[in-house]
Amino acid sequence: MGQRVFQLLHCRGQQRLAQTGNYEIDWQEAYGGTIVKPKGVLEGIKLGLGDIGIVTTVFHNSKLPSQAIAFVTPFICTDARVVAKAVDELAREFPQMAAELDKQDQVYLATGVVLDTYQVFSRKPVAGLSDLEGGKMAGAGFNLRYLEGIEGAAGVRGGLTDFYNLLQTGVVDHAMLWPEAAKTFKIAEVAPYMLKADLGAVNSKTVTVNKKVWKKLPDEVKGVLREVAIAYRDHVAQTAMGRAAASLESFTDAGGKVVQMNDGERREWANAMPNIAVEWAQRLDRKGAPGSAMLKAYIAKLKAAGYSPLRDWAAEL
Repeated sequence: MGQRVFQLLHCRGQQRLAQTGNYEIDWQEAYGGTIVKPKGVLEGIKLGLGDIGIVTTVFHNSKLPSQAIAFVTPFICTDARVVAKAVDELAREFPQMAAELDKQDQVYLATGVVLDTYQVFSRKPVAGLSDLEGGKMAGAGFNLRYLEGIEGAAGVRGGLTDFYNLLQTGVVDHAMLWPEAAKTFKIAEVAPYMLKADLGAVNSKTVTVNKKVWKKLPDEVKGVLREVAIAYRDHVAQTAMGRAAASLESFTDAGGKVVQMNDGERREWANAMPNIAVEWAQRLDRKGAPGSAMLKAYIAKLKAAGYSPLRDWAAEL
């Protein structure tokens, strides 16, 4: 999605600047790890290897802890558009996210959500929560904490490119990912059973600008970049939602079977977990950051958008 996104930033940025004719950006785009690998974008922009980058924040929980807010609040919202807007608003209301990036010599522009919601894909038939007991689950890392509270369940950290092999060889019984990724990596071949748990959409991308570069830009250009970064936010979220249904259909077309997890079992799962949201908030609080206030504000935004938490994580503060 990176190439298309930068083309969006490029085109819209040029269009906006053309309205006054005062400035024009000479874009030199690089994709596919030609300068740095995806995990290296944060460091690459910090070092000035690029001026603007899309940072995959899930790789940097220690340096960008506030970006984990959607990961620590599962079972609320499955709409990427709502989560992206809520997180982005949070970043503008609280200085914490921008401050974390400032330490990396970068300026925050916007947050992006590129998946609709995590689901559980399994090698064998699954009908509910009890079928996850005693099993091994592949996950990105942070979301493996969702398994705490499920008897005998264990997490195995891995990247998306690892999941197929982990499932095929029986190293894991299940994998947590979203339907578009399942389609891309042909997960139906090795894990043809999907438990539609609707764990939630999460923010995973952030557009940043090298701080030295930003200081040199005219105010008009800064304003345009902020504006088109919002367009990026909405574009990637809308794309994620547009692909979700098609990807699910592709999974079933490939022989996959989908079982809807009922709200009672979803609530049971949520209540069995430790309150990872409060843990996250209090870690930030101890560092002098407004973690608890951010958590309360974030969940209030999701509620205002019509999403009722199966477990109100912030109520336990």
